Amino acid sequence: MSRFFILQPDKRIGSEPDRARQMSRRAFFLLGGKTALFAALGGRLYHLQVMESERYSLLSEDNRISFRLTTPHRGLIMDRNGVHLAMNQPNYRVHLIAEQTDNINQTLFHLSSHLELSDLDIERIRRELHRKRRFMPVTVRENLDWEKISRIAVHAPDLPGIQTEMGQMRGYPLGRATGHVLGYVGAATETDIKREPAAESVLSLPGFRLGKSGIERQWEHELRGQAGNSQIEVNAAGREIRTLSRSEGEPGKDLQLTLDADLQRFAYDRLLMERSASAVLMDIHQGEVLVLASAPCFDPNDFSRGITHQSWKSLSTDLATPLVNKAIAGEYPPGSTFKMITALAALEAGLAPSEETVFCSGHMKFGNHLFHCWRKQGHGHVNMRMALAQSCDTYFYEMAIRLGVDRIAQMARLFGLGERTGIDLPGEKTGLIPDRAWKEKNLGEKWQRGESLIAAIGQGFMLTTPLQLAVMTARLANGGFAVQPRLVGSINRQKVVTPPPAKIPVSAAHLKIVLDGMYDVVNDRRGTAYAARIPIEGLEMSGKTGTAQVKRITMAERAAGVKNENLPWKFRHHALFVGYAPIENPKYACAVVVEHGVGGSKTAAPLARDLLIAAQEKAAQGRIVHGLPAAPETIDNRPDG
Repeated sequence: MSRFFILQPDKRIGSEPDRARQMSRRAFFLLGGKTALFAALGGRLYHLQVMESERYSLLSEDNRISFRLTTPHRGLIMDRNGVHLAMNQPNYRVHLIAEQTDNINQTLFHLSSHLELSDLDIERIRRELHRKRRFMPVTVRENLDWEKISRIAVHAPDLPGIQTEMGQMRGYPLGRATGHVLGYVGAATETDIKREPAAESVLSLPGFRLGKSGIERQWEHELRGQAGNSQIEVNAAGREIRTLSRSEGEPGKDLQLTLDADLQRFAYDRLLMERSASAVLMDIHQGEVLVLASAPCFDPNDFSRGITHQSWKSLSTDLATPLVNKAIAGEYPPGSTFKMITALAALEAGLAPSEETVFCSGHMKFGNHLFHCWRKQGHGHVNMRMALAQSCDTYFYEMAIRLGVDRIAQMARLFGLGERTGIDLPGEKTGLIPDRAWKEKNLGEKWQRGESLIAAIGQGFMLTTPLQLAVMTARLANGGFAVQPRLVGSINRQKVVTPPPAKIPVSAAHLKIVLDGMYDVVNDRRGTAYAARIPIEGLEMSGKTGTAQVKRITMAERAAGVKNENLPWKFRHHALFVGYAPIENPKYACAVVVEHGVGGSKTAAPLARDLLIAAQEKAAQGRIVHGLPAAPETIDNRPDG
């Protein structure tokens, strides 16, 4: 029996028109979604292709072209006559590029037949090759001469991977003679970069050097110049393909100093006759410094080439301190070279008639203490001029009692002592001119009257630099004008203009009395520097000797006959001399300090004499005529205060 089933339409499924309507709605939403998607893509493409086209074009160009800074040429430094003191010399380097050789060991082996390579050199090269990518150059050796670099270039076919390059290296033709003044250059340290964050890209350039001391440091921004740039085409891996363009940038400014190269070299060679000494020579009217020398000194070329550990240790441990510019940073008691200041203070205060005499028996009793004169038997009755000529300590002890320390200190500061002169060099020391307020503030003690006696002869707390002593002498010799020392005469041939010096409020008559005393120091037979006088007519000098005590000889040592020159070198007195020349219409002032030189008349005065002769001869004839003496020991040695 068959059963038949009749299928009835499911009421849950719509009719054909309903299904058509549902399909149309879905298609609409799908089409709308696709349209929105393509619209978004189109908008994004429009934004990238049209709105941001310039930006992405530049980014694409940056992926192909590498912009690199180039080291600017450093400015030159010359003396007053155009003689080069610091210049840029070619620095030939040899590089190794690992990817350009199949066998690094063989390349280095062949290279060693033309260029000496130590085991340490090879170890360093391997270490850098391992650290860098194969197409990056590694420095094998630099500071090569032309002969070596040309030999390597000739054998280039046998040295795959080896390239030669010429860079710059700072050179100093006068070497040690100008080391302290010019200073030296070196690679920028992290401290240097932190100090100048805006210039980090320039300071980090390979081969870039900046000033570390002296003129090189003081005038760094003028000498540095502006970095150039080069455009180099590179591939995706960063390998150089070719140089598209190159700009050398702006070179640094050239400096012309007031120094005289011949006199500077002469002074340095003369100073080397002593173990440790310094000298300053300046124009008394313009303040131009012709000589600023300190010996011994370092060779700035050693720092340019890269100083060895052994050389640095030798310099830093030398008792003669070759790393210190003693002319501006050496602080010494001025000794008897200070007596002109005490004399002027007494004259200006009206407390010392010029013809009044003081009796010197060899000592003065003040309170419970005896203050000795350097001449044990005394000088007898002396007036101010005689006291200066013979450097009588007792006379100036009496002036100190009348004056007090404050008036002495005030006069000292008027003549440039106890403060920086403002010379355009880093590292200048202030020295020290003590007074009552200074002692109470810094030591918490009251000034003792006996200390004024010691200060009046340039001892005790008092400290000065050779440059300050030269400035003091220049102001005495020029009629009392507050001239300031300077080293830079012009920048890029533009003269540095300085204001005229102000007049110091001291009497011309009082200045003449002091200058007459300085004349007798050198030209009177009883003067302490008579043996070092200049016997050439028209070139004569005036001056003042000084001896600064380093270690006091005890009464027991005196009784045993111990003399200062018998002590170990570091305990001997410092020797000083200040002077000017010529006597008529003076032009030059000079200050010399010989560390542990025992006496100013013995060592410092002859040195100053030779320098003043050389300066006057150079001005008159364009050359130094007399040259260096055979030895300073040929000079008659006599004591001084």
